[in-house]
Amino acid sequence: QVQLVESGGGLVQPGGSLRLSCAASGNIFSIRVMAWYRQAPGKQRELVAITFSDASTNYADSVKGRFTISRDNAKNTVYLQMNSLKPEDTAVYYCNIKDRRGLREYAYWGQGTQVTVSS
Repeated sequence: QVQLVESGGGLVQPGGSLRLSCAASGNIFSIRVMAWYRQAPGKQRELVAITFSDASTNYADSVKGRFTISRDNAKNTVYLQMNSLKPEDTAVYYCNIKDRRGLREYAYWGQGTQVTVSS
């Protein structure tokens, strides 16, 4: 089994910053993909940022230039630095990893952490 533990969410004023962390533990083989998703009330879950084992990254247009995803492979941890936060960034943020085992790949989700941007 693989467990993901998220931390770093909270309440922040518009223009502020937060840093989310997600640590993976357990029976991990080779994490190929680490990503952050978010889901706002009444909306579908959407991809926010993603990083691959070659360190390449990709971002949703709505967060480009404000959010930065990074990973520490030695710690099996992914981070999301969020700057210049806006009220529309309010959502539950979930981390997701894809663990490759031979020819198969398994996806795991964190429990979610609430981010609220409000004055």
